[in-house]
Amino acid sequence: MLDYRLSDETEALRKTVQEFAREVIAPQIGEFYERDEFPTEIVRQMGELGLFGLPFPEEYGGAGGTYFDLCVALEELARVDSSMAITVEAGVSLGAMPIYRFGTPEQKQEWLPRLCSGEALGAFGLTEPGGGSDAGATRTTARLEDGQWVINGSKAFITNSGTDLTQLVTVTAVTGTRPDGGKEISAIIVPSGTTGFTVGQRYSKVGWNASDTRELSFDDVSVPEENLVGERGRGYAQFLSILDEGRIAISALSVGLAQGCVDESVKYAGEREAFGQPIGKNQAVQFMIADMEVRASTARLAYYRAAEKMLRGEPFKREASIAKLYSSEIAMDNARYATQVHGGYGFMNEFPVGRFYRDAKILEIGEGTSEVQRMLIARDLGVG
Repeated sequence: MLDYRLSDETEALRKTVQEFAREVIAPQIGEFYERDEFPTEIVRQMGELGLFGLPFPEEYGGAGGTYFDLCVALEELARVDSSMAITVEAGVSLGAMPIYRFGTPEQKQEWLPRLCSGEALGAFGLTEPGGGSDAGATRTTARLEDGQWVINGSKAFITNSGTDLTQLVTVTAVTGTRPDGGKEISAIIVPSGTTGFTVGQRYSKVGWNASDTRELSFDDVSVPEENLVGERGRGYAQFLSILDEGRIAISALSVGLAQGCVDESVKYAGEREAFGQPIGKNQAVQFMIADMEVRASTARLAYYRAAEKMLRGEPFKREASIAKLYSSEIAMDNARYATQVHGGYGFMNEFPVGRFYRDAKILEIGEGTSEVQRMLIARDLGVG
C-alpha cells in the first residue's frame, strides 16, 4: 500500500521550519513587504537553520537530505510568506543546483560550501528581455579569447541577483554554432562584482515584494575559461533539466500558499462576527473553506508524486508539469477565495491574505507558464 506519511526526520524538519516561519518571519515580514525591502537578516537566519543546504551532501556543508526535504520546507515557509520561500527555492534550485549537478570538482569546492550555508546566494541567468517562455531565444553571447570568456548581453527577471549576499550568477550564452546550424548555448559562472557586470535596480513588482528580482547586463564581461559549467554547448539542456526539478519545488511553494489561505480563513471565520454570529456559521463560508482545503490537499499529493518519481530515478517531467500547473492555479483560486472570506480586510496588505493574493499570480508564470506546462504534458502524452 502507498504510504504518504513523512519520515521522522522529515517531520522534524517540517515542524522546525513551521515554527521558524510563524515565530520569526510572520511577525515582521509585512513591514519588509510594505517597504519593498529584502530582509537580509532573516535570510541569514534561514541559512543558519540549514535550509539552503537541505538537498546537498555533507561534504559540501549540506544537510545530506533530499529534494523532497527541500519541498517540505518550502511548503511551510510559503504558508506564511512566499517572498522568503522563493528566496530559498531560487537559492537552492537555481543558484546552487546547476553547480552541484554539472560543475567541476573545483567549482563545487569553491562555491557549494558558501551556498549551502546561506553565507552566499547564487542566481540563475536564463530569461532575457523579450524572451519570456522562449528560453532558447538566447541573445547573450560569450566568445573565448586568450583563455577568457567575454560575455555581452542582458538577462531579465533574475531572482537573488542583487542582494548583499549574492556572489555569483550562472548565465546561459551563445558560444558558437552547432553542426545543424542552431545555437550552441553554454552555461558560465559570473562572480558578482566582475568588471562590466551591471545589476539593475529592483523591479517594482505586484507581489513577492520582500524578494530580490532584477535585470542584469554584461558589457565585455571577462571570466576565466574554467568558469564554464558542464560541457560546452550543453548549457540550455542543463538548465531545462534544472527547471524540471524546480517545478516540483514551485509546486510545493504553491501548495504552501494555498494552505496558508486555508489557515487564515479558518482563523478569520471563527473570529469575525456578522449579523450576530461568527461568519463561519454561514454555509456559504464553510463551503468556500472546504473547497480550499480540497484543492490544497490534492495539490500536495501531486507534488509528492512528482518528487517520489524523481527520487527513485524515474522519468518525472510529466508529473512535475502536472504538479506545477495544478498547484499554481489552485493557489490563485485559494487566494481569491480567502480574500472573499476576509471581505474588505482581505484587500489590506496588513492581513496575510492580501499578500497571498498578490503573490499567487506569479506562480502561474514563473519557471514555465501554465500554457508551457500544458504543452509539456501533451507532448509527453504523444499529442501534437
